[in-house]
Amino acid sequence: MTGGNGNSWDREVDLLVAGAGPGGMTAGLVAALEGLDVLICEKSQQVGGTGATSAGTLWIPGNSQNREAGFVDRADDAARYLDALIGDNGADTRRAVYLEDGPGVIDDLVARTELGFVACGRHPDYRSNLPGAAVEGRAIVPETFDGRKLGADFARVRPPIPEYLLFGGMMVGKVDLVRMLGRYRSVGNFAHTVGLVLRYFMDRLRFRRGTRLTMGNALVGRLFYSLKRNGVPVEFGAALAEVVEEEGRAAGAVLETGNGRIRVRARRGVVLATGGVAHNAAFRAAFMPRAEPKYSLAVEENTGDGLAAGERFGGRIESSGEAGLWTPVSLNPRKGGGTGLYPHILLDRAKPGLIAVNAAGRRFVNEAVSYHDFVEGMFRAHEVGPSIPAWLICDAGFVRKYGLGDIHPETGNLARFEKAGYVTLGATAAELAGKIGVDPEGLADTIARHNRFAEAGTDADFGKGDTELNRFNGDPGNRPNPCLAPISGTPLVAMAVWPAELACSAGLAATADGQVLGEDDAPIPGLYACGNDMGSIMAGTYPGPGTTLGPAMVFGYRAAMHAARSG
Repeated sequence: MTGGNGNSWDREVDLLVAGAGPGGMTAGLVAALEGLDVLICEKSQQVGGTGATSAGTLWIPGNSQNREAGFVDRADDAARYLDALIGDNGADTRRAVYLEDGPGVIDDLVARTELGFVACGRHPDYRSNLPGAAVEGRAIVPETFDGRKLGADFARVRPPIPEYLLFGGMMVGKVDLVRMLGRYRSVGNFAHTVGLVLRYFMDRLRFRRGTRLTMGNALVGRLFYSLKRNGVPVEFGAALAEVVEEEGRAAGAVLETGNGRIRVRARRGVVLATGGVAHNAAFRAAFMPRAEPKYSLAVEENTGDGLAAGERFGGRIESSGEAGLWTPVSLNPRKGGGTGLYPHILLDRAKPGLIAVNAAGRRFVNEAVSYHDFVEGMFRAHEVGPSIPAWLICDAGFVRKYGLGDIHPETGNLARFEKAGYVTLGATAAELAGKIGVDPEGLADTIARHNRFAEAGTDADFGKGDTELNRFNGDPGNRPNPCLAPISGTPLVAMAVWPAELACSAGLAATADGQVLGEDDAPIPGLYACGNDMGSIMAGTYPGPGTTLGPAMVFGYRAAMHAARSG
């Protein structure tokens, strides 16, 4: 077939979506529900992208799931919170649209698809001391999904990182983990644990990993199942090469496949949802901090294809100047070879009996702040003195009680982790400092000062334990401060952590309907962006859990609805 500008096409659809992450799959699914003929092209051989390896939480202020569970929240409070957090730098009409439409979008998806969400209930915003911040009611998580419903296509769901799997392939959520660790404390916990383990070993008779999906895997599994039930095809191994212009609009795209290039006409337009900056070296150099991070949690196939194609087509890339959305990671030597990145999201840093120090042996941040704010603290400290990597310092008793990185609680013998290079042990602060290259006097003084704070119950330097978020991730059984306890046991333990981005707020400027904006700030007909390919409405801040997934799905939905109306 041949287009009006002489373009020849190998295939024709209403809407072409580039990328099968949560944003792209939402866009494709909603467009199909609205009656459009949709094709999703995915560069890799699996759906989900980085969303599949995430916690799967969505930040949706005013959502019905929490309201029905008895947790009250209002969108206007969330607006005050975002105003206080972002300020004029983030002034964006999309923020207001997001807060207004978010709950309805989720409800419509639940009503018309296989998606399901449950309330997180108490889950504080990450800057819980700001006006309008909430302690509960804004976060939702996907309902657990049975991957067996996908049949052979279960293999198409990208698995979590190995560090998040038990027994080499078993997924557990945060609630599951708590019950498993307390399996001998109640009959219910023991039965729950036994049930999970039995289910997993039954799964392994047929599948390469467990089929009880939680967190981001549950979200991706439910989206993929919904696509299949609505007949939406996903073309795997098809990378976006360029967007094709016809009569002044985005009329289709060229895809790189294993069988060569194909040209797909898209009558209603093209949605860019390829994962953002990620592993694109040029974009990383342009938008990351001066101390450009070595590590990324984005999947390896995410190389900025959507941003590059959108920019070549005339789209404008916007960045707030705070481009990364961060987490500290430890470098975990994997048994089968290679090195994994373990994200230190919430299970260790806020617990009592741990500090983080730089090369001077000094603390530089409240260890219990959000993962994003922790890394921002690393960057600020690094401008003054070497703070990358930073070192998490605790004692062996802390690790046995709470775990540390990929070392699970109840681990008593740390010798194999030291041999693998994952931790460093020392009988004294001086010995430990010498092994990790940290100033010994600084480390000894810092531990002693921290221990005095722990005895008093107040962190006079950084306020660890002062905010709702700190206390939420601490140990409520530890008094008087759930985030402070002396570091006094032996051996002492050190673990290096590095900055890594979960996502990047730099992306294509777009309207509230996902229409990509050109250099003249006018929408480019037929060209849409969502997910990390769209510039973040949060302007480089991280207000709460689900900061990226919430907007990805809401604006993927809105882009699809706009495309459906455009004909």
